[in-house]
Amino acid sequence: IAEFEQVKPEQIICGNGAAELFFSLTLAQKPKKALIFAPTFQEYEQALRSVDCEIIYHYLHVGNKFQMQEIPPELDHSIDMVFFCNPNNPTGILTGRNILEKLLQKCEQVGAILVVDECFLDFTGMAQDYTMKDLLLHSKNLFVVKAFTKTFAIPGLRLGYGLSGNYELLQRVRNVTQPWNVSVPAQAAGIAAVREKDFLEITVRAVEQERKFLLEQFSKVSSDENKLFFIQVYGYAANFIFFRSISGLAQKFKQNRILIRNCGNFPGLTEGWYRIAVRTRQENERFVQVLY
Repeated sequence: IAEFEQVKPEQIICGNGAAELFFSLTLAQKPKKALIFAPTFQEYEQALRSVDCEIIYHYLHVGNKFQMQEIPPELDHSIDMVFFCNPNNPTGILTGRNILEKLLQKCEQVGAILVVDECFLDFTGMAQDYTMKDLLLHSKNLFVVKAFTKTFAIPGLRLGYGLSGNYELLQRVRNVTQPWNVSVPAQAAGIAAVREKDFLEITVRAVEQERKFLLEQFSKVSSDENKLFFIQVYGYAANFIFFRSISGLAQKFKQNRILIRNCGNFPGLTEGWYRIAVRTRQENERFVQVLY
């Protein structure tokens, strides 16, 4: 992992998927008050609730296309921890490095830990331009999380990792993590995965190609005046597409044995917001058939 991410081995902690790292980190820090940008991955909230942490939401609005425009006024000295997902799940929005650096600076000023979830970043094909990992040696307030689950498509084996330059924080996280949390098969799969030098590049190209195909189909639906429903696409930086349409669309696809993510239960979203995965051409064509 150190070679793959170009970091020091002592900056790495492995987990039973990224989710375990969120829970172990909150258990190690026991934050009293945390800030979450919404809508976003719901396990941040679950991890914080497990230590009875008060959660403050900063809502990203559709009017701003779910982009963070400025540092939230809620981020003050009462905040102990901040979670930020880039690109965000479920919105698929990629946030610029400049605004994240400002967010980190503010966290340093108020004494908060900034947890940046980069689990989907490799799918953008621009990871080197957006990752925060090069700042690990410069800030003890930064904790970056990634996962083999997404990047190398091994979800059942559960292998994630955290990166930090705060060695005291890493030790506290280790102290609250269960022993032997990463299985031998997961370790073997991880070692094999990072040796596949071309896999990620091939994956990114495939995602770009199929994402383009799906977006073209969405565009056709949106321009068809005879359609009974609409589709408005908002985010697609990763290997999924986030869009708005009519209520009940997920049920329509389910009747055709296709599952799409109904995002109506995310804080900050309502019924009518959806996320679909970018899959193989055969699967995507089947999706399009139901779409029409």
